[in-house]
Amino acid sequence: MRNLIIAGLSIFCLIGCDTLNQVAGEVLTTDPAKPSLTNSEVISGLKSALVEGIKNSSSMASAVDGFAGNSLIKLPFPQDAIKVKETLEEKGLLKGQIEKFELTLNRAAEEASKEAAPIFMNAIKNMSVQDGFAILKGANNAATQYLRKNTTDQLIQAFSPKAKEAIDKVELTKVWNPLVKGYNMATILTGKEEVNPNLDQYVTTKAIDGLFTLMEAEENKIRENPAARVNDILKKVFGSLDS
Repeated sequence: MRNLIIAGLSIFCLIGCDTLNQVAGEVLTTDPAKPSLTNSEVISGLKSALVEGIKNSSSMASAVDGFAGNSLIKLPFPQDAIKVKETLEEKGLLKGQIEKFELTLNRAAEEASKEAAPIFMNAIKNMSVQDGFAILKGANNAATQYLRKNTTDQLIQAFSPKAKEAIDKVELTKVWNPLVKGYNMATILTGKEEVNPNLDQYVTTKAIDGLFTLMEAEENKIRENPAARVNDILKKVFGSLDS
């Protein structure tokens, strides 16, 4: 009977100690060489990583030639309207306008990206502890994918007016409309269907994709390169993953 009581007290003590550890926010690790992390440190580290990635990617994307000069995210001629480009090039028409259109398309994305940082920053505020650990132990782009999965709809809704403003500001439609008009007039002879792609949607989608691409690259740097961990919390949290 005495042994049974002792065993029961031992189990109670173990459960009680484990509960106290969880309340204290300790992250238990099987590797004694790794620093212990609290839940708040993990979340702070991941938010810091996302803030750093957002700051850098938004700055790069919104700069002159941020899209136009970066082959990784440069906006190509819209696929839905690629036949416009092909037809006009075949006829040797409006070559200068085609080149101007492609450059102006990227200028619109660059202009719209100036408004992206606050939208992304607002999206990371409600990251849960469970999300944090899943991201920390996930793939090299886990934080970026978390952000994409949980904010894409809101980002599109918030970003679309900015893309439209950017398109209007750089007068993109003044370049696009003559291209479409020239193509659609030619369909009388060619028998092809007229086209009228939605430039607002195209720029919005591609600009957001480009920003996520840059953010993913920034996240990879923080995870893989200790020199990219610019503050103590990043060093501690992501240093815990180093082999």
